[in-house]
Parts: sequence; structure tokens; C-alpha cells
Amino acid sequence: MARLRPYPFPALVRRMFRELEERQAIFDLPARAFFRGASGQDLSVRVHGHDASTPFGPAAGPQSQLAQNIVLSWLGGGRVIELKTVQINDTLTIPRPCIDIQTIGYNIEWSQELTLDESLEEYVKASMLIAMLAASGKVPVSPAAARTVYDMSVGYDLAGIRSGRVTAFMRGMLDATAVVDRLRRQIPDEYAPLRDLDFPTRLSDTLTLSTFHGCPSTEIERIVEFLLHEMGLHVSVKLNPMLLARDETLRLLHEVLGYDDVTVPASAFERDTSWEQAVGLADRLGATASALGLGFGVKFTNTLIVENHRSFFPGDQKEMYLSGPPLHVLAMHLVRRFRRTFGDRFPISFSGGIDRVNFPDAVALGLVPVTVCTDLLKPGGYARARGYVHSLTERMTEVGATTIDEFIVRAYGTSDRINGVPEPRLRSAGSWTQDAGSSLSDAKLRNTEIYVERATADPRYTRRENSRTPRKIGRKLWLFDCITCDKCVPVCPNDANFTFVLPPSVVPIVKLRRENGSWRSWEDGTLTIDEKHQIGNFVDFCNDCGNCDVFCPEDGGPYVLKPRLFGSRDDWESDSVRDGFFLERRDGAEIVLGRFAGQPFTVEIRGGRVAYSGDGFLLRFDEQDPVHTLSGDAAAVVDLTYYEIMNALRKAILASPEVNYVNAGHPKP
Repeated sequence: MARLRPYPFPALVRRMFRELEERQAIFDLPARAFFRGASGQDLSVRVHGHDASTPFGPAAGPQSQLAQNIVLSWLGGGRVIELKTVQINDTLTIPRPCIDIQTIGYNIEWSQELTLDESLEEYVKASMLIAMLAASGKVPVSPAAARTVYDMSVGYDLAGIRSGRVTAFMRGMLDATAVVDRLRRQIPDEYAPLRDLDFPTRLSDTLTLSTFHGCPSTEIERIVEFLLHEMGLHVSVKLNPMLLARDETLRLLHEVLGYDDVTVPASAFERDTSWEQAVGLADRLGATASALGLGFGVKFTNTLIVENHRSFFPGDQKEMYLSGPPLHVLAMHLVRRFRRTFGDRFPISFSGGIDRVNFPDAVALGLVPVTVCTDLLKPGGYARARGYVHSLTERMTEVGATTIDEFIVRAYGTSDRINGVPEPRLRSAGSWTQDAGSSLSDAKLRNTEIYVERATADPRYTRRENSRTPRKIGRKLWLFDCITCDKCVPVCPNDANFTFVLPPSVVPIVKLRRENGSWRSWEDGTLTIDEKHQIGNFVDFCNDCGNCDVFCPEDGGPYVLKPRLFGSRDDWESDSVRDGFFLERRDGAEIVLGRFAGQPFTVEIRGGRVAYSGDGFLLRFDEQDPVHTLSGDAAAVVDLTYYEIMNALRKAILASPEVNYVNAGHPKP
């Protein structure tokens, strides 16, 4: 199974700042897509007593697992970062591919792919990188627009959450001083002044609980009580769409939205928490949290478990998880039902089919935070994020709102009075009166009723509007050249795919044989590279999720067929079943290890002299004239094509003046 490998912190720092200076981008996200604040508008919200500069963030998922993912989410405007869920079983084998966004959204990935220690370090690394960006002045963002809340997430049962390793993770998030101090010392010398920053060490004291589909309500309650009493955390419970019950779920999914190809197993409803149980536990846990001076809330919603009726995932996967447009409607119905029961008593965070069109509506309902996963996996990737905040500011301008609370009151044509309170009083100097606070709550409830009806009737959430698959052109990828649409770069949530420049060329395929004490050479065709613009894949960040293959117009998958670059020699050697390359600088030499159809080759270049070796041969020659400067031994015919490819990659990636994950890890002396 493909395994994610965190990137060394010093190299991340170097890559981040070099790319910003040289390309006006960070981790392949152009600076024009950065969120820098909203002029004349205050988008801030409160999350369990903490200030966040926007209500937007990534949902716990692929956009919030590795350090660079979290930085990318922040650059796009995410100020409530729902960190990927961790659990005691941190060495899972996850089937591949695992993400299918061809139409709506399906996945079979449901937990972190790092160890608990790695997850903690990635989250700390991300927070430090963000603090460094904000303090450096190189990304012009005001302090008011930089306030960020990190929300941790754990799962999936009481035994695992109470275990020593998971509680150690949570305590590490509550006090990350040791990790911060260790990483602080790793900041490269060229950025030494940033070592003295006051990095956050209490990274998070808020937590979203994720439980197994079918987790008993009594166990959910015991978990939250443990988190409140023993860990002292503010807690939100992520609830499942099955709370709507079978009849209502299928009515909406099949009759209203038209997804009659989707089957929800009956067992999903039988084994999951019922509505009555959810109401009871929310009431009791809310009272407990209040007595402890802590926050309690709910999150709508988890993904919907459905039968695997498609051919994208491995055939042994009988169930998968639905997200995207249909989940939006289901989740909004749950928000309405919850508010009809509890009013505005509990804060509600939301994730389910959010995009730039409906993001302002979710904010208008007073949902905090409003988080996104599926839409960020579509073409544009993290660059789509800025659009959510931009849509919100446009809607706020339309109704004359300068704060989120004003927007909630005015979003759907509020009258001058709400609950008898004149609207100007809702904006009076600084603090809300009791009546005004009540009026804001009334607006949230009213907006919920209005929006749920609109969303349910909106054809954009139906199967008819979400059946078109990404275009394919009927051509297969190979190692080099493609139509260079660049879709595969931003749709990767881990930033594993990248571009590099390779001069177009026609290279003779030269073969060599040792005969009677001398070398005979001949040409056997040509290797043609037509395009300057090429795609590579950084293996350490690629988990074979398959998302780039979904959106690539050509067949075969960029993550499979494009040059795959490993971050370490050990990983290249251990992953012997798959082709790929490892490039490094060592002891004055530039070295390339390559594997083609399972056969390993090595190229070492020092001062213009080349050592080229493989199974049964070792050759030495001048880089500029291989054929006429040959020496060495070979038991059979030697093909110089592999050398030409490996040397081209060396010059284009390792020796390139343009920063990438390969050369950032092997800087020039």
C-alpha cells in the first residue's frame, strides 16, 4: 500500500519561502489565490470561545493531514482547521484508489494515514509554518485576518480514545511545547530570525468526536464525558445522516433528488444512533459541559454509508461513503430538525456538499465553522477556497452587512424589526443586549427554515445535474508529454503532483555491446520529447487515492505513469515493485537511482564524468560524449536510453533553479 511520508521541516521552510520569492506561489498555489482579508468587512466568528478570522475551513480529511495541506487550506482563507481524525489503529491498510469524485463524491478512506506521533508533528509543523508566514510579512495579511482555530478530531471508540497513545496525542495538542522547541531549532540558518517567534504551544483545546457508523449512543456519551471531565476539552459530536431515519433519507435521496442508483443498506439505520437517542445525549452532555465551563456542540454531518455499486473502487469493498451535493440536502434537513428541537442552544458546525454558491447560505444560518472537502478535490483544488470567502463578502455587500451577525440578520430580507427589536440595535456599540441576542437566534432559526426549503427544491443538488463525468480524450499517458492541462497538480490534496521543464528534444536510442575488447554502438530509433512542460509525482505525498486520474483527460493516471520521485533512497529501494526515481546530492556528486519495468539503474555524475550501472554492467564516460569516451564492463547489450532519461530528470528536477520537493531536500552546497 502507498504510504504517506512527512517532509522534513527544514526543507518545508526552505521550499515555502523560496517558492514564494521565485514563483509568487506556495506549494503550487499561486499568490493570486491567497486570502488576505476582506476590506471593510469583519468575517470573524467565535468557536468555543476562540476567535477565527473566517467561518471557513477544511473538513477533517485529505486537506488537513500533512503540514503543507494545512498551510494550503489556510492560504485559501481557512481559519478553522478541522484536523484529520486520528485513532489508536494508526497503521491501517486502506484500499486504493479511495476517492471517486467523478460525479458527486464517494470514498472508502476514513482515518489518518500517519502514525499518532507523525500526526501531532505535522499539525505542529503546519501551525509554525503559518505563524512564520504571517510574521514574515511576505504574505500581506493583517493580524485581524490571520486568527486561526485548530480543531482536533479523534475516533472511534471509547477504548481507543482512552488509550495511552491517543490521550498522549491530545495532551500533545494541549501543550506542544516540546515539539515546537525541537522544530524551532531546525529552522534553516537563512531564516534564523524566525526561530524567535512566539509559536503557539496550546495548539488546540477543541475537539470534534468522530465515531464508527453504528457506534452505540451510550458509548458516544461515555466518550464525550471522558473528553469533558478527564481532558478538559470543548467537544463537538459529529453525527450521521442516518438520524433522518430510513423513510425520510430515502424519500429525499430517491424521490426528491433522483439518486435512485444509490442504495443505503438497511443495516446502516438499524445499527446507528436514533434521533431520540441523539436528542437525549445532546441535552445531557450540553448540561454537563456547561457545568464544567466548557463548550458542547454538534456537527452535521458525517458521510452517508451506501452500497458500492460502481467499478472505481476495489471489488471487495462492499460499502462506500457518499458526500457532495446530495449530502448537502440531507445534512441541512438534520440542521433544521435539530434546531426545531433545541433552537439556538447549541453551536452547530457543518460539512456536507459545500461549494462557493451555498457557502454564504450556510453562514447565514449561523453555522460555525462551515467546512469543505469534496469541492476542494475538483479542478482548481485549494484555489477554489478563496471563492467561498469572496462569495460571502459579495452577499454581505448586497445586504449592507459588515459583520457575520449582521449578515445573518439581513441575509434573507429581514424586516426592520426582529422579535420587536429595531434592526439598528443589532449593531450597537460592541455588545449585544439580551433582546438583540435573542433576535440573532431568531434569525438563525428563520433562515434555517427558509434555506432548507430552497435547497430541497434546487435542481443543482439532483442526480440530473450531477451525472456528467470528466472528459476523456481516449489517449494513454506515458512517462513524458501529455496535453499539459495541469489539472492533476491542484486536484491532489497533498500537492504530490508537480510541473517541471524539460527541453523538447529527439534523442537517439543508442545501444552498446562489448565485442573483441572494444565497444560497438548503434542507433535503434529515437526518444522524442515534444513538450517543454512536464508532470512529475512526489511519491512521499502520494497515497494512490486516484483523484488525479479522475480528472486527467488521458488514461492511465498521472500518479501511475508519470515520473515518480522518491524522497529517500531507503524508500526507493524498499518499494521495488514500482518504477520510479531517487535523486540526491552527496559528497560532491549528483546521483540518480532509476527503476524501469522493475530493473534498477544508477547514474552518478561528478565533474562531468558519469558512472552508469545496472544489472551486469558498469560504464564510465563523459557526460557530453558518452559513445566516444566509454570504459568499463558489460555482460550484454547496454541501452543508453535509461541513462538519457535519468540524466534529463536530474537536470530538470535536481539541478533546476526552480524549487521543488526534490531539490529543496537536497540544496546546493
